[in-house]
Amino acid sequence: MSEEILVNVTPRETRVALLENGVLQEVMIERSNSRGLVGNLYKGRVSRVLPGMQAAFIDIGLDRTAFLHASDIARSAHTESETPSASPANIRDLVQEGREILVQVLKDPLGTKGARLTTHISIPSRYLVYLPGGTGVGLSTRIENELERARLQGALSQFMESESPGGYIVRTAGEDASVDALRADMLFLSRLWESISVSSAQAKPGDLIHEDLPLPVRILRDMMSQGVEQVRVDFEATFQRMKDFAEHFIPELSPRVQHYTGRRPIFDLYGVDDEINRALERRVNLKSGGYLIIDQTEAMTTVDVNTGGFVGSRNLEETALKTNLEAARAIARQLRLRNLGGIIIIDFIDMDDEEHKRLVLTALERALAQDPAKNQVCEVSALGLVEMTRKRTRESLEHVLCEACPTCEGRGSLKTAETVCFDVFREILREAGQYEVQELLVIASQPVVDVLLDEESASLAEVEEMVGKPIRLQVETQYSQEQFDVVPT
Repeated sequence: MSEEILVNVTPRETRVALLENGVLQEVMIERSNSRGLVGNLYKGRVSRVLPGMQAAFIDIGLDRTAFLHASDIARSAHTESETPSASPANIRDLVQEGREILVQVLKDPLGTKGARLTTHISIPSRYLVYLPGGTGVGLSTRIENELERARLQGALSQFMESESPGGYIVRTAGEDASVDALRADMLFLSRLWESISVSSAQAKPGDLIHEDLPLPVRILRDMMSQGVEQVRVDFEATFQRMKDFAEHFIPELSPRVQHYTGRRPIFDLYGVDDEINRALERRVNLKSGGYLIIDQTEAMTTVDVNTGGFVGSRNLEETALKTNLEAARAIARQLRLRNLGGIIIIDFIDMDDEEHKRLVLTALERALAQDPAKNQVCEVSALGLVEMTRKRTRESLEHVLCEACPTCEGRGSLKTAETVCFDVFREILREAGQYEVQELLVIASQPVVDVLLDEESASLAEVEEMVGKPIRLQVETQYSQEQFDVVPT
């Protein structure tokens, strides 16, 4: 599988696209006025402790206080030198209101929720993750070769000194890394943590202690691997910064970072913008003629699978199986592309054959295995639904690029002109009963006025007779279909 990374830079916005075999799989967007916070370290102050929720709200200098759950607090958070215990503890025993605390952002603010925090600090480098409050050496589960796992375990263990507390995790990128490269990463992380510790001691509550790398450099650290054939960057200054980082930390892959100088926009060249626009739509068409309907809500995301124009060639069960198998692969890609997380409910086409259900579930799990975000799939429920979760650390693509429609306020539907007419009639009766008026002026949108003068003209005459006052209509072109005013004159 060949991978390419495209970096598109415009003033105050950077977009990164990951393509696998020429197909867009993931999009990341960072704007200078709303950079992600995940990985940042802050000096916080406990503003409220909530025993009922086993959590605390922490002021870290943002618009909304951040959320810290008891399970995300190291038992020795005041020293950050012991291994966190798994046994439950009361939040009041861990933090007190007014206390200063060093915290790291786990999840960006999402919707109306503040950022999610932890005191289990982790600092990543190219090959390693340093855990100041941890012990020993851990390995990425994606490193499967047992001989390589043993080599890495031994290489790091021989460098770890008992007087230097902390633990390390070898990242997936660390597979086949040389001993010298691992040692260099350990020294870099050790010096970085010393600097953070000094800054933290001197900082005031609300101060940013350490900020993660900007998106273009971060993707080199986190996503660059032997499988990535090239990284194409369309802005020279960003290219130079990425090139310098690559030459310093991943020199063997540095030649793959290239400056794109073509006249045609790089995302147009690969059709990325068209894919992004399609990812903002509810409907996803399948090659067979079937389609998906994806709805994102506050509580969960739902995916409905439909056969559409696909009628198959044998029977209904065979048609359902083929559509569901294709849908399983498409769903895995869409979840990653749209960055959908939390609870996800998938309504596959009903199947009676248990073996067919198992095949679809296996296809979904296999497709999700390529997703770097942690996910968990449950069995098919009694209602024929597949429940799953996908870890969410940042806003979805829709929430980054879109806002609720000001006309329908996010409902996705509008009252019909006929419904608004009856709202108008009720308001006329209400106004006429409260005030002494000579005339009533109805101000509404063109579609509503058209219905009042046509289909509902008899109803309007009846209302006029009921109130005993003349009713005049006026079109307001700036009004949405649901907006109207009844003005007594």
